Amino acid sequence: MSLPLDVQILGLIPYQTAWDLQTQISAEVARGERPPTLLLLEHPHTFTFGRRGKQENLLWDETERAQRGVEVHWVDRGGDVTYHGPGQLVGYPIIPLTPALPSRKQGGIRADYVGYVRKLEKTLIKTLAELGLVTGQIEGLTGVWVQPDVASRCRHCPPASKKQPSKIAAIGVKVDVKGITRHGFALNVNTDMEYWDGINGCGLDAPIVNLADLLYETPSMEEVTGKFIDAFQKVFGYETVISEAYSVHNSRSEHKLLNTEP
Repeated sequence: MSLPLDVQILGLIPYQTAWDLQTQISAEVARGERPPTLLLLEHPHTFTFGRRGKQENLLWDETERAQRGVEVHWVDRGGDVTYHGPGQLVGYPIIPLTPALPSRKQGGIRADYVGYVRKLEKTLIKTLAELGLVTGQIEGLTGVWVQPDVASRCRHCPPASKKQPSKIAAIGVKVDVKGITRHGFALNVNTDMEYWDGINGCGLDAPIVNLADLLYETPSMEEVTGKFIDAFQKVFGYETVISEAYSVHNSRSEHKLLNTEP
């Protein structure tokens, strides 16, 4: 039996606003006052550091960040540093995890921390496949990756992407003492890649790529959002209930990979 899920599509909102909202909603979910909730949104230019964050991975000084309008937040998710900005789909699932089989009333997902992260990766891989891009996981690493043979078709990707896997989606989550998830993922759709120069992303020397640079036609954020909701529903086994105040256009148009022709 599918479980209900409240999906909130919030548009562009400040990072602190979203963080405060997660705190409020997670408490309500833990008390059984609202169903599991998925927040989908974009942020203004922001660098966030997780629990493994290292100051040396912040490459822009305060003056440079001020000129570019970048905020910095140290937060309680897993991982090191990442970038959020316009043109990036950010998702914060706020759902209960349980080692036992959940009931419909609980609304939980049967998974541990690692299993939950793998499910998020699978959801993003499925989303990108629906948009026409082949991606995958890498053992020992978190996130979603594009292999060099695929990235080699990209005219605007970093040269290193033709030699090693490139990250297209980052994941950093927290599971609180009540088993409720917070934080989530960030998928590069059509974001300004210059801002990645301000950090050593996730503490890894790995190229970062944009969905828009790997397809002939750039899908709209609405389309990517719709595909993600679809995939999340299937991977996690939820019924999607989109709040009445918001709507999603789930386009069925196809997008082809860039080829190697000039």
